[in-house]
Amino acid sequence: MQRVLVSGVSGPIGAALLPSLEEKGYEIVRLVRGSAKSDGQIPWDPQSSLSPAYVGGFETVIHLAGESIVGRWTDAKRKAILDSRVAGTRSIATALAQADRKPRLFVCASAIGFYGSRGDEILDESSSPGQGFLPDVCCQWEQASRIAADAGIRTVNVRIGLVLSRQGGALPQMLPPFKLGLGGRLGSGKQWWSWIHVNDIVGAIHHAIQTESISGPLNLVAPNPEQNDKFTEVLASVLHRPAIFPVPKLALYAAFGRMAAEELLLSSERVKPAKLESTGFSFRFPQLRGAFENLLR
Repeated sequence: MQRVLVSGVSGPIGAALLPSLEEKGYEIVRLVRGSAKSDGQIPWDPQSSLSPAYVGGFETVIHLAGESIVGRWTDAKRKAILDSRVAGTRSIATALAQADRKPRLFVCASAIGFYGSRGDEILDESSSPGQGFLPDVCCQWEQASRIAADAGIRTVNVRIGLVLSRQGGALPQMLPPFKLGLGGRLGSGKQWWSWIHVNDIVGAIHHAIQTESISGPLNLVAPNPEQNDKFTEVLASVLHRPAIFPVPKLALYAAFGRMAAEELLLSSERVKPAKLESTGFSFRFPQLRGAFENLLR
């Protein structure tokens, strides 16, 4: 039986991934903050070193933990976003590199925020990083994982797009106004949103585990990104509601702060899953309407 170590198990991706790993017969051990409450857990402080003895003997390590990017980006919030990802990844990668029995694979979360806001430019894994806070975070985050890669561990940086899930992420926060018929585009609505159904994230991680040729950055987005005005139109249509109440840019600045609004809600990232498509991955939900119908039926 293959043993898998997973961090960030309480988030929407972890909640969907763990049952699928169990179904495939993997033995799962959780890397948890604070004290371990069972034999299937390893205690971990992302800001401290992790003993190599704790992480040796696993076939695969999947690192998903990180401070939520939702909310106003105060100085303290930005520090928590950066430190939780960079220090946490460095802690795990260093322990893996020093372990007597290293894993074959390290899957480390990243984000399409790596590319920054690029208008209509089509972006893939070969594209350069963008400018801004999130691109800087993602660059440092992925660089920290290089410690494991330099030790000979196959390392995959999954650059995750807008996650569609009923268990968390953006969708549950979007639903209340749309169900009331008060939804609409954000700003101009022309910014590209590269989204992905959580079940396709799970499938893509399994695909990365099984495909030895995959390493480095891997875009986890559906093959058909949508501009925000179309995204909101489809969501409203699936809910049988209108989408006629646009949210002006200044209102977003007031609610989220200028930086968070610009780099999250108004950022335009037209990202393609080039590596997934070239290695034969089949999306269950390639189209936005089908994804919403599955999640909201």
